Amino acid sequence: MKRGERPELLWGLGLSAEEAQQIEAAVGPGFILRNFPEGQLPWRKEMDQEEKPSVIWTPWRVWRDMTEHRREGYRHWEGGQRILIQDEQDESVELEDVLEQGFLTVIRKPLGRAKIQDAFFRAKEVAGLYDDIYKMTQEIFMERELLARKTDQLMFLNQMLTRATESLEAEEILAAAREDLAIVLPVQAVHAVFWRPAEDGVGVDAELHLHSRMESSVQSAWIDFLLESASGAAHAAVHEYQLTLIHPDEPTKGADFRPLEGQVVALSMSTGKVAFGVLCLLCSEPVRLAKDQVQTLRAAVGHLSLALKNALAFQQVRARASRDGLTHIYNRQSLDERLMEELSRGKRYGERLSLLMLDLDHFKQVNDTYGHAVGDEVLKATAGILQDNLRNTDMAARYGGEEFVVVLPHTTEEQAWKLAERIRHGISAKRFRCNGTPFNVTASIGVASVRINALDRGEDLLQRADKALYRAKNEGRNMVVVSGMEGSAGKGMANVNMA
Repeated sequence: MKRGERPELLWGLGLSAEEAQQIEAAVGPGFILRNFPEGQLPWRKEMDQEEKPSVIWTPWRVWRDMTEHRREGYRHWEGGQRILIQDEQDESVELEDVLEQGFLTVIRKPLGRAKIQDAFFRAKEVAGLYDDIYKMTQEIFMERELLARKTDQLMFLNQMLTRATESLEAEEILAAAREDLAIVLPVQAVHAVFWRPAEDGVGVDAELHLHSRMESSVQSAWIDFLLESASGAAHAAVHEYQLTLIHPDEPTKGADFRPLEGQVVALSMSTGKVAFGVLCLLCSEPVRLAKDQVQTLRAAVGHLSLALKNALAFQQVRARASRDGLTHIYNRQSLDERLMEELSRGKRYGERLSLLMLDLDHFKQVNDTYGHAVGDEVLKATAGILQDNLRNTDMAARYGGEEFVVVLPHTTEEQAWKLAERIRHGISAKRFRCNGTPFNVTASIGVASVRINALDRGEDLLQRADKALYRAKNEGRNMVVVSGMEGSAGKGMANVNMA
């Protein structure tokens, strides 16, 4: 035994002094024999200790006199290898019975050195084999567990990749990602910000995707968080941004969507080593990611990045087709599609929808007097005034010629009227110049507002707004007229004409 090493523990259960002495002499100095007297045999307290004996020597006379309960306890105890010692006068015990009683082997007196060592080394060899088998079993279990986890990861990634490539809509991809990522994290919402170089070459323009069912203060906090994330990841200031809402299928009443510290996992999205976005996972509780979770999330975000990059590219192509080429606001086709979406959503939630229809007064005279190029500048300026006065959830579209339509979800009639007045004042206050000659234009606006479930088609609401606009034109122009489809005007609108 090397210096500093502890001797290996052996037990004796009721050995005589002579038996103990013979065993100690035979096994050598690297072992220590702890012999328990017959009346003080070890039980639960000793058996539960961390250090276990490697070999237990038990005389047949002691084993025979034990209660069955105590023998059963020793048989099922995962202690050391057991060696049975028989006296010369004891009746021989069959090896099968010895093994059944939980002993490795039996030796008969007289105890000689060779006999003790043979049994002892056999016990040590079996113990070593058991240790090797145990270690191999543990390694097999660990390998199986790792294999199972890798299989689960591959299945998860395959599912995410499959669902991500099923759509070219960024909102649908993000909504599906929330469901998939909830398998590995307690994700309750997924937000994202994407960016691209600004048209003027200064900074970047950002596109934010946020959960739709959030309070305004929480939404503002997320907008600030995402804009800061985009600016940091893009290493450039955000010049302009637009907001797109993700509408969940499941109810979210009572959910806390605040971006609390420790509950937000921000993951950079890139293709070809060029970052273009940040994915933000809002978890319902603080999370600490293990190494394999980080690897899984990185692989998942790699799949999502490619799918979202394709979706954004498709969206840009579609945007060119859905926007008016001159004013860069939405065109008539996009307006029709948005009205259908708002009708469908409004019927589900019972919300209000308002509409503004705007027409520039005497616009033909502008073209005839100053030329069509100047007329185009007036149209672009009018579109800019509309965009400056709208919320992210509103929509402005060029309806045709000098006519524009504004869709206002979740907006009452009085709110729509106030916005229309603000827009009308903004247009009339705008000064234009042509060859040094200043001029201005005015606009007439018709307003219509209903609960969506009161209408069956978007055309009905458009017709109401068109009739109100026609009334504004006939009654002198440069005014706002509210449709009379819901009776008289509300308080604060006494000076507004009613169609």
